[in-house]
Amino acid sequence: MKFSTYMNNWLYAEEGYYKKFKAIGKAGDFYTAVSTSSFFGASIANHFYKLIQKDAFKRDGWLIEVGAHQGYLICDMIQWLYTLDPTLVKSLKFGIVERQPEVQQAQLKYIKERFGSDIEITHFDDMDEVVVDYAFVVANEIFDAFPCELIKDGEQAFVEDHVVVWREADQELLAFAARHRQVKGEVAVGYETFAQQMAQGIKQCDFVSFDYGEKLVRNDFSIRVYQKHKTFPLFDEELNMSEAYQRADITYDVNFGHVIEAFEVAGFELDQYETQARALIRFGLIDILEAFAKQTTQSNYLREADKIKTLIAPTIMGDKFKMVHFKK
Repeated sequence: MKFSTYMNNWLYAEEGYYKKFKAIGKAGDFYTAVSTSSFFGASIANHFYKLIQKDAFKRDGWLIEVGAHQGYLICDMIQWLYTLDPTLVKSLKFGIVERQPEVQQAQLKYIKERFGSDIEITHFDDMDEVVVDYAFVVANEIFDAFPCELIKDGEQAFVEDHVVVWREADQELLAFAARHRQVKGEVAVGYETFAQQMAQGIKQCDFVSFDYGEKLVRNDFSIRVYQKHKTFPLFDEELNMSEAYQRADITYDVNFGHVIEAFEVAGFELDQYETQARALIRFGLIDILEAFAKQTTQSNYLREADKIKTLIAPTIMGDKFKMVHFKK
C-alpha cells in the first residue's frame, strides 16, 4: 500500500493511535505548547479579542478549535475572553472539530470541570460540517498529523508487512514536488481538501495555526516516531515498525509552502507567517504575564515565567515552531 494509506491507518483506523484519548505526561503523549502553559491560549485569545474590537460583528461568531486533544487550549481561550469581556462568552459560540467519539467525551468532561454548565460546546466530526457566517479557527500541531507520501530520486514509498519498499513514483506526485523544488522527503496529503472545506463552510474566517516546520523543503526525511518518550527517525535501524504501528505517534516537519499554497488556492489570504515566539509576543504574551505578576505571588509568577520561556526561547527548535494566520 502507499505510505499515506499506511500512515492514515496507523493514526486513524479503528485501532489507530488517535482513535482513543491519550494522556499527556510521562505515561502519555509528549508535552506541547498547550500543555505547557495556559498563557499560550490566553495570548491567542488576546489576539482574537483585538480582531473583535476592530470588527464588532465577530463577537457574535464562532471560536472553533481543530484537534483539541483534551480541550486545554479552547478552555484557556474562553477563560481569557471572559476576563477581558464577560459578555463575550454569551455572544460567541464555541466548537471543536474532532472525529473520535472517545476524545469528544474526554473533552466534554474536562470542559464541564472547568466551566460547569456555563459553556456549551458543539462538536463537529469533520471540517465540512462547519457552516457558519464567521469563525476564528485555531489549531495546534495538526498539519504534521496529515498522512504523507515519501519520495526520493523519482521513487515513492510503499509498505509491505511493515517494511518500506521503493517503487516508481506517481508522475502527478513528482510534478507537485517539483513545484516546491523537492526531490526527497514528505509530501502531505489532504491540505487542499481541508482548506477547501474551511473555505466553503465559513463565509468569513480567521485561521491561526501553530506547527513545527519551514516554508521551504529541506530535501531530506524528517518523518519520525515518538515511542516511550524517545524519538526514532522512520528509517532508524532500532525502530521496529510492526511494534510501533498504531501504538506510537508518527509525524514529520510541515512544509508551510504547501500549506500556504493550499489555502491561497482555496481563497484565503496569508496575513502572517512567523515564528511561534514572535507571534505570541505580538499577541500580547508579555503584557499578560506582567498583568499576572501584579495579581499573584512572586513564586507563582516565577513558575509561570519559567514555563513561558519554553514558548519563546530563541532555540533552534523554537525557531522552527511557526504560526500561520490566514484570513477570508
